[in-house]
Amino acid sequence: MLRSMYSGVSGMKNFQTKLDVIGNNISNVNTIGYKKSTINFQDLMSQNMSNSGSNPMQVGLGSSTSSINVVHTPGSSMSTGVATDLTVSGNGFFVVGTPGDFNLTRSGSFTVNNAGVLKTAQGQDVLDSQGRTITIPENNRDSFGINSAGQIVVPGSVNPIATLGIITVDNPSSLRKVGGSMYGAPANSTPTTAALAEVSVGSGQLEMSNVDLTEEFTEMIIAQRGFQANSRTITTSDEILQEVVNLKR
Repeated sequence: MLRSMYSGVSGMKNFQTKLDVIGNNISNVNTIGYKKSTINFQDLMSQNMSNSGSNPMQVGLGSSTSSINVVHTPGSSMSTGVATDLTVSGNGFFVVGTPGDFNLTRSGSFTVNNAGVLKTAQGQDVLDSQGRTITIPENNRDSFGINSAGQIVVPGSVNPIATLGIITVDNPSSLRKVGGSMYGAPANSTPTTAALAEVSVGSGQLEMSNVDLTEEFTEMIIAQRGFQANSRTITTSDEILQEVVNLKR
């Protein structure tokens, strides 16, 4: 069987995966705090044809996916005017979940429920710098604000109600997505304050997705043409095999 047929199959599989990645990016173009993914390919092993010459004679056997990476460049900020809509700068992440079992997120679309608990849009508790649930006292729910240090403050009070928990990650691309615009927290990570993490919190705004539709559609065209080219390789290989079969009639 011709090697080119198997090479074409591997190429089609890879470009299908690329289209899957692009499709996911495009579907999340308006997802708050979403970070786009990119895919890289690598060649497979090569078969040695001869070692008689000074240079090796090898034929490649196709390609494979080497990595799918998340790009953590910041998205643009959208002003909402809602005090509990937050952004965080740099490599900072908000801490959400339960004490001792939390995740990270860049989606700062938070609300206060009837019990005064600060929650995410998915119903997760927002945790403070001590890893505890944040509860706003009933008499302050109409007057509190959140400053750039992530402190929940009320007019006339010196001490903040709570301080948002922040975790910074040196290599955000290593984080694993767990759904709901959240990432699994690195092992042994603990929440801290925005000041100690050297990041700032913005109130009344949300971080939009960092997906660039122009770039994604360009990559889609490349993936489509790559898929078509590999399918043509298989078609051509099939035609050659048909000619071989027809040698004896």
